[in-house]
Amino acid sequence: MTRLQRYLTLLLALIMTAPASRLCCLLILVTTAVTARAETTGGYVMDQLHYGVAYYDEYMPEERLDKDVAMMQAAGITVVRIAESTWGTLEPQDGKFDFSHIDRVLDKMHAAGIRVIVGTPTYAIPTWLARKYPDILVVTPQGKIPYGRRQNMDITNPDFRRHAERVIRRLIEHVAGHPAVMGYQVDNETKHYGTSGDNVQKQFVSWLRERFPSLDALNAELGLDYWSNRINRWQDFPSVNGTINASLAGEYARFQRQLVTDYLAWQVGLVNEYKRPDQFVTQNFDFEWRNFSFGIQPEVDHFAAAQSMDIAGVDIYHPSQSHLTGTEISFGGDMARSMKGGQNYLVMETEAQGFPQWLPYPGQLRLQAFSHLASGANMVAYWPWHSIHNAVETYWKGLLSHDFAANPTYDEARTIGADFKRLSDHLVNLRKHNRVAVLFSNEALTAFNAFSFGWGATENYNDVLRPFYDALYRLNVGVDFVDPSSPGLTDYDLLVVPALYAAPDQLLHRLNHYVKNGGHIVYSFKSGFANEHNKVRTSVQPGIIGEAAGISYSQFVLPEDVRLLGDPFGVGASGNLVKYWMELIRADKAQVLARYDHPVWGEYAAVTRNDYGKGSVTYIGFMPGDRLLEKILEGALDRANLLGPDQQLRFPLVVKSGINQSGNTLHYYFNYSPESKTVTYPHNPGTELLSGGGVKTDAAMEMAPWGVKIIAEAGSN
Repeated sequence: MTRLQRYLTLLLALIMTAPASRLCCLLILVTTAVTARAETTGGYVMDQLHYGVAYYDEYMPEERLDKDVAMMQAAGITVVRIAESTWGTLEPQDGKFDFSHIDRVLDKMHAAGIRVIVGTPTYAIPTWLARKYPDILVVTPQGKIPYGRRQNMDITNPDFRRHAERVIRRLIEHVAGHPAVMGYQVDNETKHYGTSGDNVQKQFVSWLRERFPSLDALNAELGLDYWSNRINRWQDFPSVNGTINASLAGEYARFQRQLVTDYLAWQVGLVNEYKRPDQFVTQNFDFEWRNFSFGIQPEVDHFAAAQSMDIAGVDIYHPSQSHLTGTEISFGGDMARSMKGGQNYLVMETEAQGFPQWLPYPGQLRLQAFSHLASGANMVAYWPWHSIHNAVETYWKGLLSHDFAANPTYDEARTIGADFKRLSDHLVNLRKHNRVAVLFSNEALTAFNAFSFGWGATENYNDVLRPFYDALYRLNVGVDFVDPSSPGLTDYDLLVVPALYAAPDQLLHRLNHYVKNGGHIVYSFKSGFANEHNKVRTSVQPGIIGEAAGISYSQFVLPEDVRLLGDPFGVGASGNLVKYWMELIRADKAQVLARYDHPVWGEYAAVTRNDYGKGSVTYIGFMPGDRLLEKILEGALDRANLLGPDQQLRFPLVVKSGINQSGNTLHYYFNYSPESKTVTYPHNPGTELLSGGGVKTDAAMEMAPWGVKIIAEAGSN
């Protein structure tokens, strides 16, 4: 039976048994199910903005569903997310299911006109499952993880998979026909959790045998003769947990990321058997965590894992109060949009109150919500609706505090919900056309992070990538992300390539070809150094890309109080500091933009630029500070003819633009500052959507502290 046949059979059964109060809604679903899901080249398309919360009826210390629904309606909440962490309530004992919490929430939300996203509950396993099958608990290099926390299972374990499949099928089959259900979230913040038990090690060996034609090839490519790590029989393959070989560790990290991709695709396949044609499947991807969302997630290949989803979903948490910059909102949004080739995305989780240090100042919740939309989000949802009264997340507060009463954050949310509803047709489905992309690589991340032995480096890949992205954000440059699998590099005029430490020859030749045909690239230090197996190239560095960069080097040092000679970028002595790494570059063909100020290393170049074919390469042999990095990138942007009126503004004034579904150009202006600012509007005349007032070209606009303005150009369609 096909998914559509299963759906129609289920729908017919519901119609035959439905009470009159629900019959009308079911008949509407019959006529609209196929057309409600818009399949275009952009993927799943929503018909309105959504404002949401995560809601857990199972966690509530008292009965208040009706009160919560009423407060949600008053706040303009249009969607709730449920069930993704409540397996122990849905299946309290093996094979005994109880969907009463699900049913009552679905019925109440539907009656209130609020849609529901149902999560598969598999990222937090029930106690009975851990007792009956103790091998489900994940084994990591640190040992077996005890029961208690979430995400404590081996996602490859057959007993886990069997029970996960059963609860997914029973749940989705139960809810698929309910008119309140708009979509599904598979698992939650899924990663491989460091899984490395004996069963996973065996899978890894089988995976390697498919990738390498022989043991001789494996040993040679991964350098396993070192310290007698050579493997002479597949049966002798040791656990990777103790490896000192970065190449082998890199292969294992690639394998673990593939486990995540396969696991999520498996869940999507199960849900797809039951979902209606008008429903979507998503995932709540997260990022490297540094007490907030920071950088590329090391355990997940986001681009690969998102391919099975109808729409990308992410959680984005960030500093607040005086530390609020919007950078993490922009970074997470640009990554989520790029996962599906520019498609709009869902913010499945972000903070309302959150940790005590996150409680927003007045105006910041609005600023944050519209910042998500400016990057292309079609939904902003808070985690959670209600603060939790027990357990580890007690002090991660929701939109409502522990007393469940209205509060200043909730009152501000009401204004957001009202504006989302009023302006939905103008703001939903924003399309972005950026001319700059950041090239990231999971393989380069793993390889870069593998080496600190001997010199004690503490910086990792994201410590290089994020400053490059952040500088572009402060320069008001729109950015996409691409990875080595991305086909459309030539869609961009400028590629920014931080720390591409490990990359196949094919990719590096492709980047040279991109420059030769008119593209521009900014490389950081440690780019092009090793191949895709983390094997250092034997050619002079930076290897293949040296041809386009017009440089070479064979030595590098750690800088000790080194600066650039003569303040070449006009950032002052303190801004010229050389950090992290210092490549001793010889400019074979390139123009030297900066040299090191050092009594010994002063003959070497620090920053170079080379014209190659129709394009150019800027190469940076060290880690610059923020202001210096902005100036270097500004020069590359200028060379690529990418400086415009928006780059006349600087952070804390942030500008983002796009085209709405009516073809009008929108300009979002944000003031990430506690002080009023004045902005001169440089674009075509238009309407400021929040106030309804007209805006003329070159008009001065007053931006309130933490303020937002959204201008739709008149007649731009």
